[in-house]
Amino acid sequence: MNSQLTARLHRQLQADSGLSLADFDVLVQLTGRPDGRVRVLELARALQWEKSRLSHHIARMQRRGLVAREDCPDDARGAYTVLTPLGRQAIEQAAPRHVETVRALFFDQLTAEHVDALQAIAHRVLSRLEDNAQP
Repeated sequence: MNSQLTARLHRQLQADSGLSLADFDVLVQLTGRPDGRVRVLELARALQWEKSRLSHHIARMQRRGLVAREDCPDDARGAYTVLTPLGRQAIEQAAPRHVETVRALFFDQLTAEHVDALQAIAHRVLSRLEDNAQP
């Protein structure tokens, strides 16, 4: 189910907006920040991506004008990923249709009881994952 749902969401998002699910995930993290910027390492942690994967993906997004990279003035080794106006426009245009697609493919198929059960299951699994977190 997860693979099929993810594939369908990716295809639909790509067709509607030209964004991948990975692009969307990065843009969501940036739009959730008041200043539209986040340290690269913090972004990698939030997305649970390897730093090399994030670096390559951010480079591709930079070439498309969705994000920019800024050096950190406090730390010569650090950098920020920054949302650009084009990136903000892209997610603002993509988000409503993406939410509709998630709702249509997933939540519209569930009753309130199903959602409650799913929430309880997710909570138990996430608690277990947190208990066994790797350093």
